[in-house]
Amino acid sequence: MAAPVSSQQGAAVPAHTSNGHNGTNGTTTTAIPTTNGTGESNATTAMPGLSAEEMAQYDRQIRLWGAEAQQRIRSANILLISLRALGTEIAKNLTLAGVESLTIVDEGLVVEEDLGAQFFVREEDIGKPRAESAIPRIQELNPRVKVRSGGSLQNLLGRVEAFSAYDCIIACDHDLMTLSGINAAARVASRPFYAAGIHGFYGYIFADLVGHEFVVEREKSNITTQMQAETLTRAIVSVTTRKENNGKTTEIVKKQELYCPLLIANSSALPQDVLSSRRKLKMVPALLPCLRALFEFQRDYQKLPEATPQDLAIFTTLATNKARELQLPHETLRADFLRSFMQSIGAEIMPTAAFVGGRLSEDVINVLGKREQPIQNFALFDGDGLEGKIYSLYTFTPELSALGSNMSAGMPMSGQMITDMPMDMGNGGGSINLV
Repeated sequence: MAAPVSSQQGAAVPAHTSNGHNGTNGTTTTAIPTTNGTGESNATTAMPGLSAEEMAQYDRQIRLWGAEAQQRIRSANILLISLRALGTEIAKNLTLAGVESLTIVDEGLVVEEDLGAQFFVREEDIGKPRAESAIPRIQELNPRVKVRSGGSLQNLLGRVEAFSAYDCIIACDHDLMTLSGINAAARVASRPFYAAGIHGFYGYIFADLVGHEFVVEREKSNITTQMQAETLTRAIVSVTTRKENNGKTTEIVKKQELYCPLLIANSSALPQDVLSSRRKLKMVPALLPCLRALFEFQRDYQKLPEATPQDLAIFTTLATNKARELQLPHETLRADFLRSFMQSIGAEIMPTAAFVGGRLSEDVINVLGKREQPIQNFALFDGDGLEGKIYSLYTFTPELSALGSNMSAGMPMSGQMITDMPMDMGNGGGSINLV
């Protein structure tokens, strides 16, 4: 689940606010508690930017991930595309976390089904724009955060440079080609991108952070940490140490993780360590081929599959083909799972939205704070089977890994190419023709 992001007014925090000016910019300086690597507060360090009120509001968060990370979170501008059940959970979490601004793009109207799937709309909002109806109530969660509407996605994709104004782009509940168009625009702007969706008890998260550096702090061991590649996508780039007040030494390891776009991940094979192990192959959830089949069905038929014999037959064939492409054992794709997944498509269940939205929000907070290992790159959640797994799905060579932050060359795409993409933005499944 997500790291706690709710506002906290409990513990007293030693804070001293300067009434004067820092230079000429009038910056407020507050003594901020730093962490000692164990999640506990130790000495305070004066840092500009957080008021005493913010210190009290975000006290628990600062103790969890430190003042520097909270400063980064506080200055982050987030673009959230879609405000259905999953988007609602993400909006709640990031607003409570204290980002600078949250821009919401959702052109849908409030329908009766929304009343049971999210908590920012009311019966009197039915027929009104969903984003405009929810924004005032989201704003009430944290008046320090600027919550606003971003207009239409069509217009946004027509101005790819607009993506540069955001520190993270999150898109939920869209089809593969729409998500890939947003992903491409985010890559042009060199911005982290998340895609996510839920269907009943099932959900997924995809992350493309382009090239992301982060820090892991741990107690120093007797074994020297080497600056080297850990995987084909991750390498250690620096190692430093810090002496703590308790006499122990904390090791600060900076790593770089490279990512690929959604279109590439969706067609990539499973990691070699999985393919080479019969035991690991048997543990791959049927949800993976079913999600790929769903993406293909939406692309080919411009809708979600319905509970008809024809759609069931088509979807079963697609899922079987996807399982075969992934080299999964025949028994992975069971008839009862197919039936359960088909019945769940398009359904919004609050516990699933809460779990997937919480996990995604946690990752976004870590990415903004540049702390901890982020998702690489496809997370699957099966609420029926009570399991969640993450798979690294990518297609590039070790030589390409050496390109470092130029990994964005893995999917060259210009702003003009994105602008030229025709799109239908209906919830059932818009399409972007890449050819």
